[in-house]
Parts: sequence; C-alpha cells; structure tokens
Amino acid sequence: MELKDKIVVITGAGSGIGRALAIRFHAEGAKKIVCTDINLANAEETAAMVNGVAMSSDVAKEEDIVRVIEDTEANIGPIDLFCSNAGVGYGERIDSPNAEWQSIWDINVMSHVYAARHLVPRMVARGGGYFLNTSSAAGLLNQIGGAAYGVTKHAAVGFGEWLAIHHKHEGIKVSMLCPQAVRTAMTAVENDAVAAAANDGMIEPEELAESVVEELRNESFLILPHPVVLEYIRNKATNYDRWIGGMNKLMQRITGIISK
Repeated sequence: MELKDKIVVITGAGSGIGRALAIRFHAEGAKKIVCTDINLANAEETAAMVNGVAMSSDVAKEEDIVRVIEDTEANIGPIDLFCSNAGVGYGERIDSPNAEWQSIWDINVMSHVYAARHLVPRMVARGGGYFLNTSSAAGLLNQIGGAAYGVTKHAAVGFGEWLAIHHKHEGIKVSMLCPQAVRTAMTAVENDAVAAAANDGMIEPEELAESVVEELRNESFLILPHPVVLEYIRNKATNYDRWIGGMNKLMQRITGIISK
C-alpha cells in the first residue's frame, strides 16, 4: 500500500506511536489523516502537525468508533486505512481486579473488533481496504509481569489473523504491528513488563513509523520493528518447552528471584 492520497484514521493519535504514525504518513502524502484520541486536546495537537482532523474517541465504546467511521466517511471520504492503535498496559497479575481485566480487554481487543465490524462491509462494497492493528511482541511472545497485557495482545493478533483469513479474497488487507519496547508514555515507568520488553533495547516512535511505512508498502501481515522478534518466534515454534524454560529464567532474573 502506498499512502499517498489515502484517507487514514488513527486511534490513540494524541501521542507516542499514534502521533509518530500520523507525522510519517503525512510525509508520505496521505490525503487526510483523522487523529482520534480519548484526550481531544492531544488529538488536536497531532492534527495541527499534519493538517489533519481531530476527533475524540474512547475505543472501548463501540458507539465512539461508529461515530468516527461515519463522520469521516460522510465529511472527508472513504477510509482507505484504519489504524487501530490505541492500547493500555495495566493488569499486571492474575489477581488484578476483574474490572481491570475487562477494561484492557475492551481497549486492546474489542476496539479492533468494533472497527472491523463497521468498516469491513463498507470496504468490501468498494473493493477493499486496509487495517493496521497495533498489538505488541507480547502478542507473539507473551509478557513478563503483564498478565492481562500479554493475554489481550495475543487475542488481538488472533483476531487480525481471523480477519485476514476470512476477508483477504474480498480485498481486505491486514497488518499487525508487533514491536517490543518503544519510547512512549507507556514505557516511561519502571516495572517488570517494561524491563522485559526493553531487554533488547528501546526504539523511538519515529523509528517504528519508518518500519511501518516500509511494511505497509510490502503489505506484510506481521510488522516487526525489532527484527530479533522473528528469531524468538522461530525459537518458540521449534521447541516450545525450551522456550518456556528460557522465559521463566528471564522472568526470574528480571524480578530478582535469581541474580543476573
């Protein structure tokens, strides 16, 4: 996919990865970028940077995603690329409150479902469209210290696979963005999850955005800004038991159960 002259929607565009994507897509010549965020002021800041349009949205609410889709298509034009990027990272342990598990599920998984539910019929009717769904390397490799995060990011990858399997022949393209640590507000804390994700280093959002543009051009299903993740996936598939053992040792080292 070439981004020139495309109409793009980005959720979670008020900062971090979402803002970096908006800026990079604008540089590629996107026709119009709709920047949505739960914090409208932040969305407006990003929109001002890219001559875009700002909208508020809580992606955990289906009606908000419907409103963004309908307003965009009615007032700007048909959406070519929908970037379901907004996500959260709380719910550290199995004993986290049920409300946290439900909230992260709604944001990290159901937001992708809502976007596809209401956009796929429109895209199919006009010959196709593209979904870029932000997951995480945690969706492929799990997450030290982030129970709900690892689980929901796995589910996000699973839904992306399902979407591609069932609608590829109708012109629907899907890419799953699965980075390790990226320097954003989500990683600006000290906890086991961030320490594990940053084990191979932390990249800037602008570096990630560059990878995204390249892999959208290739229409790759998996976008891996950290190339080492592919090696980890292969190791996991080759010997699952050995991989679990290695992850257990990493967990013990990061949490201080064993020394480095």
